[in-house]
Amino acid sequence: MASLACLPARDEEADVTATIDQDQAWAAFERRDRLWDGRLVGAVKSTGIYCRPSCPARRPKRDNVIFYADGEAARAAGYRACLRCLPDEVSREAAALDRAYALLGEAEEAPSLETLAEAVGYSPHHFHRVFKRATGVTPAAYYRQRRARRAESALAGTERITDAIYDAGYSGPARFYADSRQRLGMTPSAWRGGGRGETIRWATAETDLGTMLVAATDKGICRLSFDEGEESLRRRFPYATVEHGGGAMSDLVARAVAAVNSPERPHDLPLDVRGTAFQEAVWRELSRIPPGESLSYAALAARVGKPGAARAAGTACGSNQIAVLIPCHRARCGDGSPGGYAYGLERKAALVEREAKGG
Repeated sequence: MASLACLPARDEEADVTATIDQDQAWAAFERRDRLWDGRLVGAVKSTGIYCRPSCPARRPKRDNVIFYADGEAARAAGYRACLRCLPDEVSREAAALDRAYALLGEAEEAPSLETLAEAVGYSPHHFHRVFKRATGVTPAAYYRQRRARRAESALAGTERITDAIYDAGYSGPARFYADSRQRLGMTPSAWRGGGRGETIRWATAETDLGTMLVAATDKGICRLSFDEGEESLRRRFPYATVEHGGGAMSDLVARAVAAVNSPERPHDLPLDVRGTAFQEAVWRELSRIPPGESLSYAALAARVGKPGAARAAGTACGSNQIAVLIPCHRARCGDGSPGGYAYGLERKAALVEREAKGG
């Protein structure tokens, strides 16, 4: 056990920890915020032990805790790692994830979970849990997303669909067509042509938040917005066939109205949305935020494995095509202010207030 005599003097501590907001770090430490794991460690002067912020151990007095950027800095100051929360494991997980991302990006065929886990030094079960916690998806799903993104880029840059299929890493056209219909909601030719050949049907309805527009492909809702009409939809999807949905959309529209009027209730509406792997990961995390609660853009970025990408997380929220159903109104700035909202901050406030009240 480290003796108190070997711990740094107060002026030495100030030099080592000057770049850390100690009060902000303590707040994260006090609430056991796992999103701060890997960003710093809390060292307890009375025990000589350092922990990750989410450590379940009983919290010491505030005056007894000093925060360091990582375990290496804490060990250099004479502290030792907590055997309960294993704070140094966070760095190991980050390195394993970086290695896994590289392997998945280079692979011509999806590696098995066992192969991937062995390559990064974890058991398959543990690595599966670590990877899904960081990305929100399994390694196999992550690989499919990357391959689909490569296909979309290839389709935009070549005249031959077959060339794009193989350039993206698919073994043949059959697998690609099956994947694209499942994920994209339109054929590869339609994707390359900006939606040309796709039929999008629309309708409007009144909700508690005002006039809502709902547009859908055969797969599901591709646009839900407010204060928009057919012309706005045509500008957004210039190469698709856009037509009024009529009575055929009545059930879908009624369900969408119910979802907008009661945003605190889960919905099972079919969706046809596409984005980058990062955007889709942010959208998944938005949907996991409990109604009535919110997360900062920085916290969203951390949840998808990209700490420091708060601005990109905010952009991903702004790229959301489906208001309310993908609840970007649950995102906010780090200082607690509401941030932006495409349909006005009054609507955002109304949604947040309704969810907080439970209806």
